[in-house]
Amino acid sequence: MPLLSPFDVEPMIDGRQSPAAMKVRRGVGRLMREMGLAVVPELILSCGRRADLVGIDGRGELMIVEIKSCLADYRADSKWHHYRSACDRLYFASLPEVGDIFPPEEGLIITDGYMAEIVREAPLQRLSATVRRSMTLRIAQTAARRLHELEDPSPRLSVPV
Repeated sequence: MPLLSPFDVEPMIDGRQSPAAMKVRRGVGRLMREMGLAVVPELILSCGRRADLVGIDGRGELMIVEIKSCLADYRADSKWHHYRSACDRLYFASLPEVGDIFPPEEGLIITDGYMAEIVREAPLQRLSATVRRSMTLRIAQTAARRLHELEDPSPRLSVPV
């Protein structure tokens, strides 16, 4: 069951993600948790783009992971350039059979869907305090809304006045 929110434009799983992309998401999400990050999938950024995975660590450092399940997926999508301004580190993540087709200036994570490994560390490019605060609030609000929807998935009923 996908998590939906009346506050989010699109659900976390909306049918556009291929089985291969979901496999990458699972493996990379596990790695991010092991690294001490809290992970929010399908986060809508202030620019209106949707990041595949966003993680925040205990120091407030932000990581965005752009999932690419195949060469065609990478070639067809150039929106990832917008993500650089919303994170401290930007990674691509894919399956071993895709290979390293990604820009060498960005990080790379390879996964089999269960375990994942950072193959190339992403350079640290610190965000401004204003952007960091905005992203931290966006992550917190999205995560809290999704969690609340699990507890109470019914829409708010109108109360007679």
